[in-house]
Amino acid sequence: MFRTALRTSFSALRAPARVPAVALSSPSLSFARRYISQEVRAKLQQAVESTPVVLFMKGTPEAPQCGFSRAAVQVLDIHGVPPEKMKTFDVLEDSELRSSIKEFSDWPTIPQLYVNGEFVGGCDILLNMHQSGELDELLVKNNVIPPEEAEKEEA
Repeated sequence: MFRTALRTSFSALRAPARVPAVALSSPSLSFARRYISQEVRAKLQQAVESTPVVLFMKGTPEAPQCGFSRAAVQVLDIHGVPPEKMKTFDVLEDSELRSSIKEFSDWPTIPQLYVNGEFVGGCDILLNMHQSGELDELLVKNNVIPPEEAEKEEA
């Protein structure tokens, strides 16, 4: 009996509650989704296009404030991304930036990486791309690092 009660309580936790689509568009739930203004969207677009590599992170490359941001910086450093081709934004300095960038990219976590204005992903995606070799290909293709840097990394 105890095992059955325990199993049903865990299954209730795993099973997501089904919310009708009509309820999601209800004005009473409008607080759940915030829409950034066109002005903020334009500023973010300008920021992600400002340099070939843009990283929104917690802290700075010299002093990351979370392990995921530290990992993202380390991976970019391993690949030899030159400082003049990379710009970082500390989302801890600006709460508006922190919430807006999540909506802009439709990605819930920080750090977030952009290459030539295109959203790449967060730390998990960056690490997977690093391990598979896709990150080298992306950085070479977008002229962030020269092809010989990618060959050195693979060796």
